[in-house]
Order: sequence, then structure tokens, then C-alpha cells
Amino acid sequence: MVIVPNGCIIYGSQLIFNLLAIVNILTYTTNCGAFCDPNSHTGLNFQAATTSCSMSNSEKENEDIPRAEGSIITVHRETEQSPGTCGVVNDMSSDDDRRHMPYIRNSMARAVYMKMKEDENNRNDRHVYWYRIILSRLSPALQEKFIQFEQDEKTEEFLTHCVDLSNEIFTQLFHTIARTVLKVFMTQTSINGYLHRGSMFIFSSHHIEKLLGMSSYYKGDNLLDLGAGDGKVTKVLAQYYRNTFATEISSVMVKRLRSHGFSVLGLDEWYNNDGLKYDLISCLNLIDRCDRPMKLLADIRSSLAPNGRVLLAVVIPFKPYVEFESETHEPTELIRVKGTNFEEEVEQFYHLFSQSGFSVEAFTRLPYLCEGDMHHSYYVLSDAVFVLKKKDDEPS
Repeated sequence: MVIVPNGCIIYGSQLIFNLLAIVNILTYTTNCGAFCDPNSHTGLNFQAATTSCSMSNSEKENEDIPRAEGSIITVHRETEQSPGTCGVVNDMSSDDDRRHMPYIRNSMARAVYMKMKEDENNRNDRHVYWYRIILSRLSPALQEKFIQFEQDEKTEEFLTHCVDLSNEIFTQLFHTIARTVLKVFMTQTSINGYLHRGSMFIFSSHHIEKLLGMSSYYKGDNLLDLGAGDGKVTKVLAQYYRNTFATEISSVMVKRLRSHGFSVLGLDEWYNNDGLKYDLISCLNLIDRCDRPMKLLADIRSSLAPNGRVLLAVVIPFKPYVEFESETHEPTELIRVKGTNFEEEVEQFYHLFSQSGFSVEAFTRLPYLCEGDMHHSYYVLSDAVFVLKKKDDEPS
């Protein structure tokens, strides 16, 4: 006779109940025509709900939304709300959707249903608001450096992948349970690496070639990607360089990087090596996550090869958060960047880079995308992406 603890019985029963509820929702949405086949879409999308405050008539920025610990899962979308108001954006937004939404008592099943409706409502969205800026807000010097992009085929492929992955209910259930256990002794970054989830997308090869002004046949010598994560974004850059180096704090992610064939350098090794200089250093969404961002910029500058460049992305609104080795999660060196919109913060970073010995060759606005979960197909932040070079390398 096998004795099963009461807790296991309760937990197992609840899990079975949740799964049955989800099956009911799948059946309901299929029967009423609300189920959206992810394989039938191009430009698959999701704009998750968020509470946002309007900053201006022409463009709204979610300035005060906190970012989740150690992750990039804050979601925002520009909206046409009246100035000075706050509201929920695009979460089953139409009155008709709310009137026809079935009563769903189970929270997990309700989340699945809401995600399906969100995917369906957004399936033809080209997300132009992810890429646009208001040029008149920028100084003339910056206006001429802006490169306009749009959602391309590779971005659409990533969004399609996110929707497909999010629809794998049993995989998402496993991730939810595993994350709850692993977070006791792992950071969120390491958990993502261990579970092979949370991959990012920032740019495609087309974006990089236009931003850096190089052809698809270009081959540089050394690439360094700082804080490379699982290496998925690094691979987009690595095809243009003979040698790819990377750094990463998470030991789990280090293993992932080495599996791609990248040379992983120590945190104090990459800038203390006099014999090793880099043609391109990518610093993607890192200066708001490191303890000493100004020192980081100085080390980057000293590590560039002659005529080397820096590809630097920063999330706007700028919200510093130190994930590792900080009890308060506040940086030792605090960069004070504050603005009421995207362009104001870009202008402040432009001056910050100039004070640090860099000039801006070009910049753009791109979405910083992350694989989602059972609640949302993907998550997005707004990135300002700069191409920098040392002022010393400028022609006199």
C-alpha cells in the first residue's frame, strides 16, 4: 500500500483541474471562432496590457513603469489616451470583446483565453510605434543621424516563434513550476538559461548592415559582446567577424555561449588584455544593469581597435537595476537620465557619450523583444540603439 501525502493529492488535483479548465477554454474558443491558429499569421503580434501614463498629445511614453527583477518583461504600448490620463491599453480593449467574454472562474484558464484574444486582436499589427520617433524633438545634429527601420521578415519570424512557444501549454506549465522552485537559489537570468527560455531579439542582419553601413560580405577581425546572455543576439553579429568574444556573469549562460563556439572572457579580462583589441564592441541593454556604467564606457573606449566602433543599446525609459552582487539593486555610479519622452532621453545620452569621449555615428529605435509565457506571447521594451566611435578616430 502506497501512502501519498495530502499535500500531493491537493496539488495534483489542482493541476488536473487547471488542465481541464484550459481544455474547456480551447474547446470554447474553437467552437465560437475565437481561436487563432498561429501558423496562419504573418506579422504575429501581441501588445500586452499595461497601465501607462500619457506624457504628451503626439506620443505617450510609459515613464514610470518598473521593470521586473533581472528581466526585461515590462510591456508598453503607445496609445491615444488624453494627456494626463492613465489607463489599460489593449487588454481585451473593445466593449464587444468584454460583452462576449465567457465567465471563467479558473485564473489559469482565464489567462489562456485572454492571451488568445490578445493574439487574435493584434495579428495584423505592423508595430510602427515600436520604430517611430518625432524628429522635431531632437537637435539638428541628432536628426541627421537617425535611421528609420520597420518590422522586417526576421522580426516577424521571431514573433511567430513566440506565439507558437507560448501556445505550448504543458511546456509553459513546466516552466512556471520550475521557475518557482529554481528562484530560491538562482537569479532570473540563470533560470532562463537553465530552462532554455526567455531568448531575446533586437535586430536582424538587415538592420545591422544598414546601421553599421556594411555589406553582407564584410568580415572584421574581433567582435566582443558584453553581457551576451544565451548568445542568440550575438550570433546575428558574429557572422560578420572572424573571432567572437563574449562576457557573461551567469555561469549557466556561460555554458550556453561556449556551446555556440564563442570565446568567453572573464569580467576583468576583456579590458585588461593589451594585446586584444576589438573592431566592434556590442553593449546591449547593459549600462542600466551594471554597477559602474561610466567605468564600463571608459573600459570600452580603451579596448577599441583603431577605427573600432561600439553598438550600444539602452532601454528607454532609463531605469537602472543591478541584478548581481547588490543588496539594494542600485548602481554605485548613477547616471541621471530623465525625460518626459523617448527623444529627450536620447538627447541626454547623446551628451553623455560625448562627455565620455565618443561621437555618435548613427542611432535608431528598435523593439527589445523577449519570449513570453502563458499570459503573454512576448514582451517588449523600447530600445535606443547607438553606433559610437572614439572622438580620436574622427578625421581632423
